[in-house]
Amino acid sequence: MPALCRDCLETFPSGTRCPACGSPRIIAHDELFDLSIAHMDCDAFYASVEKRDDPSLEGKPVIIGGGRRGVVSTACYIARIQGVRSAMPMFKALKLCPEAVVIKPRMEAYSQVSRQIRALMEDLTPAVEPLSLDEAFLDLTGTARLHGAPPAVMLAKLVKTMREELGLTGSIGLSHNKFLAKIASDLDKPHGFSVIGADETADFLHNKPVSLIWGVGAATRTALDTAGIRTISDLLRWEKTDLIARFGSMGDRLWHLARGQDARRVSPNSPMKSISNETTFSEDTADPDILDGHLWRLSEKVADRAKAKGIAGRVVTLKLKRANHALLTRRVALRDATQLADTLYRTARGLMDQVEGNAPYRLIGVGVSDLVPQDSADLSGDLLDPDAKARASAERATDSIRQKYGAGAILKGRALR
Repeated sequence: MPALCRDCLETFPSGTRCPACGSPRIIAHDELFDLSIAHMDCDAFYASVEKRDDPSLEGKPVIIGGGRRGVVSTACYIARIQGVRSAMPMFKALKLCPEAVVIKPRMEAYSQVSRQIRALMEDLTPAVEPLSLDEAFLDLTGTARLHGAPPAVMLAKLVKTMREELGLTGSIGLSHNKFLAKIASDLDKPHGFSVIGADETADFLHNKPVSLIWGVGAATRTALDTAGIRTISDLLRWEKTDLIARFGSMGDRLWHLARGQDARRVSPNSPMKSISNETTFSEDTADPDILDGHLWRLSEKVADRAKAKGIAGRVVTLKLKRANHALLTRRVALRDATQLADTLYRTARGLMDQVEGNAPYRLIGVGVSDLVPQDSADLSGDLLDPDAKARASAERATDSIRQKYGAGAILKGRALR
């Protein structure tokens, strides 16, 4: 059975320890050097970046999130052992792990590290499909001749380089399609490397719960349970036509995935659909100055991301959550696409005025969608607002100052509220 040492990258016919360095960190599989579709998932990414940047956090439970009324973005593995999970309400997480160190997300820092990891991936293959800042699919088909080593070796080298150069770890899933590669990356976290080969696919999936299928959330799981489908073997008993008749297009997807069939390609150019940012308040608020200040800061964050990616959007969305958790969403299409914080703010401000009287709020968010290249953004100006052009010029000048002297070099007055 072909084997690979994940520490020194030595390959050898078989064994439980590396004959070159003696390491027990071995991955061995009959199809190890024949597979080329991978999923790489960083381990507790946000928390790992914080621990790397602040050594005093080592050995402590760390939760990334916002205030007691917010939710957990991610948690380190020490906190996870105590039951803390992503998307868990912060008050519940702190009840499970009261000694946790809570840190507000530093998205700019995480984005910078994500770009470094992305560069390492693209050194292996141009076929990299990011799913988020901390995970991506890779297709290394046909790269063995280029690198002088099979994909499995290069993937082990990728996470080794991440650990040595960036101080972060990641887990690899290697298989013959995206569905199985993503499952594999979760099998041995953290710092894992798992393989699901073509020959073992049916046996591997047979008695797994349907929740293992990517995209099967609580609602779908309930619908499947009502139909008596709890495991993948239950799915295998259904005809494709019957699944489609009952569950629509999801039925067709379930039929194929239950058999380990996934024809999706790794698509490096999957288009981004929207950019958004939101914040959850520590206490519900109806204070117009506080809401307005957050509205500006969120608009500025969305604009910064759009400018960094060279894109703009035609549809602006305002998101509000009331004290009773009722969600209010308002959106409007612009005449011209924009990437300007000023335009986003003024549009979102107008949408907020339309829902006056619904406060207090526990959450506010701003987003932009219907994205286009920045070349077609902010072209015609606003004939009804003669000062718009001057404000746009001022914003561009502010961007230049911040780029040169730092994000805090110049601030809008309303951002200080």
